[in-house]
Amino acid sequence: MGTTTLTKPETPIRLKGGGPSGRGFGGDGFGGGDSGEARPWRVPARAYRTAMWMGLTSIVMLFAAFTSALVVRKGLSDDWVSFVIPRILWLNTAVMLASSGSLELARRALTHRIGPSFTAWLYATTALGVLFLIGQWTAWRELAFRGVYLVSNPSSSFFYLLTAAHGLHLSGGIIALLYLVFRARAITSGLQRRTAVDVTAIYWHFMGGLWIYIFFLLMTRF
Repeated sequence: MGTTTLTKPETPIRLKGGGPSGRGFGGDGFGGGDSGEARPWRVPARAYRTAMWMGLTSIVMLFAAFTSALVVRKGLSDDWVSFVIPRILWLNTAVMLASSGSLELARRALTHRIGPSFTAWLYATTALGVLFLIGQWTAWRELAFRGVYLVSNPSSSFFYLLTAAHGLHLSGGIIALLYLVFRARAITSGLQRRTAVDVTAIYWHFMGGLWIYIFFLLMTRF
């Protein structure tokens, strides 16, 4: 007559964050945690800043090439004709500096979570940026009224090239400011990181410094 041996059933091994099947690591996906839900992955803030500095480096190289071409063209030719720089460029410079100040006031308001002030200073910065572009257009119109056009002389060609290139890059900053205005409530409430504000501020202040350099170049080389 045979004998029957009873054995205790094995207890399924449970991995931390997983089920009895041993899938683990947050259930169906990666991310960890006992809840079994995957954590959303976010781009680190330093990645945005690194990308911004790489972009600014390319802009520096572009305007360095423009400057080198200007110096060589003026030094090796006898057809360079200087002209009086429109006075409105002085006002444009003041507007550009004021816009950098208003953006810093917006960042300070954000630090203190003062939503209305943050939005108001963003609007002010954007308006000053648009006013700067209008001032540049006015300077071009003044030169055209004097008969100084893009192809009138190498000096006028470089003037239009430098100011137009800067204005084009500044327009990108205005678009970024408009995005911040659109997302102002989410940023001040903490639902969205302030990385976009910091990166935009870096770009905008760089545009201000670049204009100071261009303005100095125009005043000394033309």
